[in-house]
Order: sequence, then C-alpha cells, then structure tokens
Amino acid sequence: MSEEEVQVQDSEIRLFGEYSFGGIEVRDISLKRYLNLDPVYIPHSGGRHEARRFRKSTLNIVERLINSLMKPGSSGGEKSRITDSTRTAFRIIVLKTGRNPVEVLVRAVENSAPNEDTTRIGYGGVVYRLAVDISPQRRIDIALRFIVKGIVEQTFGTRKALEEVIADNLIGAANNDGNNFAVRRKLEMERVALSSR
Repeated sequence: MSEEEVQVQDSEIRLFGEYSFGGIEVRDISLKRYLNLDPVYIPHSGGRHEARRFRKSTLNIVERLINSLMKPGSSGGEKSRITDSTRTAFRIIVLKTGRNPVEVLVRAVENSAPNEDTTRIGYGGVVYRLAVDISPQRRIDIALRFIVKGIVEQTFGTRKALEEVIADNLIGAANNDGNNFAVRRKLEMERVALSSR
C-alpha cells in the first residue's frame, strides 16, 4: 500500500472514529432516500433540523436512533450518556457478529419497517378499518419506535446493561429474528392490515 492510499484511508470520516459508512447499501428501494448515511464523527446535529418540516430525513440514522432512545422520559436530555451507550453497544455488535454496526442498524430498520397499516373510516356512524400503504419516512419512524420500545421493555426487569440490550435488539432485528420485539410488531401490524383489505 502506497503512502497516498494510507492518507486517503485515514482521511475517511468514520463514526466514533471506528466505523465506516462506505459500502453500506440500503436494500429497500423506498427507504433509500430517507435513510441518511452521510458520514459523521459524532452523531450530534444540535437540532438544526427542527425548524423545517420533514427535515429529520436529512439526519444521520445513528443520531435518529440516539434521539429515539432519549424519548421515553427518564433519559430525556441525556444525549451524551445515550451516545456513549450506543457507542459501547456498537462495540458489542462488532464482537458478537464481526459486522459493521452501522450496517446492522440499517438492516434492523429495514426489517422492522412495516409496509401497511390500517386507518379508521366512518360512514354514518359505522366505523371500520381499511388497509393503507405507509410512506417511507413514516416507515422509518415506526421502525425506530418499535426498536426503541423493544429496548425499553427488555431493559426493565433484567440484569443486562443498556448497552447489551441495545446490541441484542439491533442484532435480532437485523437477522429478522421472529422473537425480536420490533420484527414481531411489524408482522402483527401487517397481519392486521392484510385482514382489513
């Protein structure tokens, strides 16, 4: 390897200085535009996306996961702690699977994103459900919500650390494991939508 090639590799922006964004392919065509994999060192934008509608799709997917992990309440405002936990969880993913944890996160989001949902339609006092397609941005929102809900539910009542629970849930969702909370909820949502067609 020549000196120029070494300099090019060293100048690559890596998440936490360790994980590359290069070579990660979003397999789901509809999510490609909304699943942002722009390289960042630290996933912290400082809320620059908040003022404009739908600007959250320009946010890096790792930061969206971290922001979602802060939502349930007890971790609200503790972004540095959740970022450190996610960083440790990514190290656990590398040790368990040997894969790039950013790619594992992308696969987990793809496998947890439902394609169909139901909506309530009312005619003259009679209410029934109708199956509808879900927009790509909402699919990512729901997938992250399912992943985080699975992490929160599994964290309580167990001796596992938060980092291990995050790693286990991301690996399970990435492998499309039927026992994973996010995958189960996706299949349940699609089953209800199928029966409402």
